[in-house]
Amino acid sequence: MSPPPFGRSRKRAAQAFDAALDDAELADARAALAQGRWPAVRTLLTRTGDDWDRRGHRVTVLAAESYSEAWARDWLVAEPDAPDAAVLLALALVQRVRHGKGKADAAREACRTAALLAPADPTPWLGLLLLERELGTADVMSDVFGEIRQRHADHHHAHHLMVARLAERRAEAGPDPLHEVYDFANWAAEQAPADSPLAILPVIAHAERYRALATAGHEPGDPTASGHWTGRRARQVMKSAFDWWLEWEHEGHPRRLVDLNFLAHAKVCEGRGAEAAALFHRIGERPTPAPWSYPDRDPYSAFRTARDSALGTV
Repeated sequence: MSPPPFGRSRKRAAQAFDAALDDAELADARAALAQGRWPAVRTLLTRTGDDWDRRGHRVTVLAAESYSEAWARDWLVAEPDAPDAAVLLALALVQRVRHGKGKADAAREACRTAALLAPADPTPWLGLLLLERELGTADVMSDVFGEIRQRHADHHHAHHLMVARLAERRAEAGPDPLHEVYDFANWAAEQAPADSPLAILPVIAHAERYRALATAGHEPGDPTASGHWTGRRARQVMKSAFDWWLEWEHEGHPRRLVDLNFLAHAKVCEGRGAEAAALFHRIGERPTPAPWSYPDRDPYSAFRTARDSALGTV
């Protein structure tokens, strides 16, 4: 094996993370878009159809690239009423605002324009939710979330964003076992279909609340130094997540790494992969008298493989 290029450490290279995950079609379309070949993106999104979770992920990843706005505008010149071009432009503008390079009003208008072109698609509203996650009031964010749920009730990326925002409420007051983020996550998991990735949302709520408390100084920065993830409640939360994962594991569901391992959408992409891995390590490896309810298999082993793969350590 040849050494890595000059200027890059081996440790950093080992932690490299591709937001496209294992979606080879998405990676190919992203490479084509970098060269201005937007028809490849059109083909990808047409083939995605109304798989709203996958569509939201694909558009979000494509929109994160610096060249996406320019090529989306070029696409709209050729096809002025193309909904896919409009949504790509909208989310590209949202990403610019999130990086301090664009105007929020222009991004909002672009999202609403895309929503008019594709009334059934929750993706333009997902873009708006990403924007209001950082800039909007709680009421505005709740209204946008409602628009998403009307179109796709168990949209898992939208629920992750709501949990992250809710977890930050009153963090300065310190730990609160009755905090609303836990109620919201439990409610969403109960409302969702049995095979929904939202089964893991209560785990997301615990991790996001820990992040908010650590930021406010009420928990140590190193999650492994805290007792936050010990005890019966934490183990029960993780068991519910494994219940869902094991249900789908035998089906070979193509998105199980995205859905099981929230490092994908929320943590690794935001540079908090080590924090998230430590949180899961804390509760996942804790022994119990009767580990979960699966004496014939080791869910810890399956989880470790998923976690390491998402972090790029295997």
